[in-house]
Amino acid sequence: MANNFRTEAPRLLLDFLSYHETIKAHSSRTVDEYFLDMRNFFRYIKWTRDASLADKPLDEISILDVDLPLISSITMTDIYGYMTYLSRDRAIRQNCENSNKGLNSASRARKLATIRSFFNYICNKRHLLEENPCKDIDTPKTRKALPRYLTLDESLSLLESVDGPHRERDYCIITLFLNCGLRISELIGLNLGSIHGDALRILGKGNKERTVYLNQACQEALTAYLAVRRPISGRDQEALFLSAQNKRISRATVHSLVKKHLSVAGLDSSQYSAHKLRHTAATLMLQNGVDVKAVQEVLGHEHLNTTEIYTHIDNEALRVAARANPLSQVHHKEKPKESDNNN
Repeated sequence: MANNFRTEAPRLLLDFLSYHETIKAHSSRTVDEYFLDMRNFFRYIKWTRDASLADKPLDEISILDVDLPLISSITMTDIYGYMTYLSRDRAIRQNCENSNKGLNSASRARKLATIRSFFNYICNKRHLLEENPCKDIDTPKTRKALPRYLTLDESLSLLESVDGPHRERDYCIITLFLNCGLRISELIGLNLGSIHGDALRILGKGNKERTVYLNQACQEALTAYLAVRRPISGRDQEALFLSAQNKRISRATVHSLVKKHLSVAGLDSSQYSAHKLRHTAATLMLQNGVDVKAVQEVLGHEHLNTTEIYTHIDNEALRVAARANPLSQVHHKEKPKESDNNN
């Protein structure tokens, strides 16, 4: 995707992307998403304003001619119009005949966040516009769904189900997910040099490093895997987890192996994923008394409120907490009725 920036993006969009990549230190994957969001937005703006493009598919409209005059002409009404388009007409899966239309509020909110970031950059960093059309736009209200996670028994069943020609590798990957709460991008980015005794050095979102300490289960799983990991040469020789093709394991391969072992364990693989194993790690830690701030550090969350969502997902834990209050055993006593002295 990054190679296309130079050929498909106008100058101001290139500058915006470069700012996020070099100054804000956002990952190439995040910057790719920004590019796709802004490309679709500019295509929509051109499509609504140029009658000659009315019959042209949106994904065939070039944005190379988008310049400051066009950007400065964009109003709050245009952005609300785009949000309406996303909620009603935007195909969920582009170039798919059977795709449903209309993005959910969470997807629309993310795209609006990109547009808002772009105009903040144009107005506040480059000072090219005086009025920011996003200034008074409300973010689409999203339904906050509670994270889905495996119970302790389901987690144990998943681990026990791991088998096959890559057993040690797959078992180690799932063990790290369930114990350390790694993101999938963090796991596939691990190198042999990331292991430091009983700790892993993780490169997280925004290229921020953190240290995650390994419990006995993780150390044993890593030792067993490293004993069978074949040495390779070439670009990926330092990669910790390898594919069958002796390359750094891919995101798709990790997704696939997690789904496979979930199915073997008798769990619904359509409801769970590698990311749900991260949710499971967070939930199990909190259920077993780990402080929410410590969990925040383990997961690499920038804000505590991101971690705190996991504190609301176990009703039984809340019931236990209520019963643990020392005042919970105080029984209500009815106050004796006063006698009627008038009789």
